[in-house]
Amino acid sequence: MRTASITRKTHETDIAVEVNLDGTGAYQVSTGIGFLDHMIEQFSRHSLIDITCKIVGDLHVDQHHTTEDSAIAIGQCIVQALGDKAGIGRYGEAHSAMDEALSRVVVDISGRPWLVWNAKFTQERLGEMDTELFQHWFHSIAQAAGLTLHIEQIYGENNHHIIEGIFKGFARAMRQAVELDARKGGAIPSTKGVLGG
Repeated sequence: MRTASITRKTHETDIAVEVNLDGTGAYQVSTGIGFLDHMIEQFSRHSLIDITCKIVGDLHVDQHHTTEDSAIAIGQCIVQALGDKAGIGRYGEAHSAMDEALSRVVVDISGRPWLVWNAKFTQERLGEMDTELFQHWFHSIAQAAGLTLHIEQIYGENNHHIIEGIFKGFARAMRQAVELDARKGGAIPSTKGVLGG
């Protein structure tokens, strides 16, 4: 089983994360930010990556550290669980519709972290979560997991639908990218023979 776990305690957050890349989409998520919980749960369910993510963060300051550290820890776990990345699909792409909103997410587990973000929100908050932190969450997971990640809001009006569609699209793209392809015979999917540093 391709699994990993991380525990990390700083002055800003106390975090424990576990992932199973070959799971069923089971999750236990508690970040102290209800909307962030909901989005990480969507990511787990639709990627079929089992995720346990428990954080006690300095929410009396703001939500920045908790949001950032959740993405970093999940990304680090994904990298650990992937190992040398032998036999994975590497690439994933998904169009994700949620009512009137349509998004596109493309991922390459390249080891070269990069985020292209083309999404905008007309509200400052969803639930109690600052909408500016969504881009930061994806930037942090791209950096931690070594993802080249392109996210585009094609259209949409409802802010909840836009971001939930993006998380679901990311989940489905990651499912394709992390799954093992028997035709590859365990080869690392790069002509260089290595992915990442």
